[in-house]
Amino acid sequence: MPEFIRTPDSAFEGLPDFHFQPHYLEWDGLRTHYLDEGPRDGPVALLLHGEPTWSYLYRRMIPPLVAVGFRCIAPDHIGFGRSDKVIDDQWYVIDRHVGRLAGLIERLDLKGITVFVQDWGGPIGLINAAETPERFGRLVILNTWLHHEGFEYPPAIQLWRGSITNPLWLAWLEGNIPVGAIVRRALAVTPADPEAIKAAYEAPFPEGARAKAGTRRFPWCIPMAEPEAGAAKRQAAAFEVLKKWDKPAHVIFGNQDPIFTAQWGERWAAMIPGATFETVHGGHFVQEDAGEEIVARALGHIRAAG
Repeated sequence: MPEFIRTPDSAFEGLPDFHFQPHYLEWDGLRTHYLDEGPRDGPVALLLHGEPTWSYLYRRMIPPLVAVGFRCIAPDHIGFGRSDKVIDDQWYVIDRHVGRLAGLIERLDLKGITVFVQDWGGPIGLINAAETPERFGRLVILNTWLHHEGFEYPPAIQLWRGSITNPLWLAWLEGNIPVGAIVRRALAVTPADPEAIKAAYEAPFPEGARAKAGTRRFPWCIPMAEPEAGAAKRQAAAFEVLKKWDKPAHVIFGNQDPIFTAQWGERWAAMIPGATFETVHGGHFVQEDAGEEIVARALGHIRAAG
């Protein structure tokens, strides 16, 4: 059993627009948290976050989905949000995140899933969709990617990985990556209360650097440098599966993201049979910038299909 930190509930009190009840499952001795809102017999919307966020990212998307009958499941990856935080950086590899999500899907017996993926939620969620397609009914792909031969990692990704993994920078920060400031600076739409946004994304880490191994490790796992830790082969296999995907898929990218650009999103959508592509005004954390619009676009496609 790896050593871990369990963030106290008090750290999450008073967060704006976040009044959802926590739910927990145990996975390999670790407690994993998820939101579970809406009717238990409704169609499932599985909402997956990435680096360095948590289920708070989906707080504006859950109410309109619940309003039309969806059951919304929004888990926190181990190391993030209300989930336990293993303190050993090297514990974090993408295969473990994929396995933890697979376990949650199986334990909750989720079927007909409409999955929303962004950032690392993309590889983690889409590998699951590719390997257990019988549980998934629709993909909504936000600003993300799947590693594969020929993918050109843009300078923004290389700069991001280089800075977060730079030992001198980490030493200067004493390992305490400023996750709240990172999210705030990446937004394309200025929030009404920027300090509240920063505080909400720092909330899971009252212990500081010791609890942030997961946030330090995601950039390190980018497969251009660490193919094994980044599950490069499984990502590439999932990319090939999507080229033959026979269920609805919608690619909706924020148009101001320098990391996973709208140009990449449009090319990717063209590789997925029948996929739709559109942009919304938003940056990398497009759920913060345009969450309600993303839901409206997705629901428009669902209604059009009857």
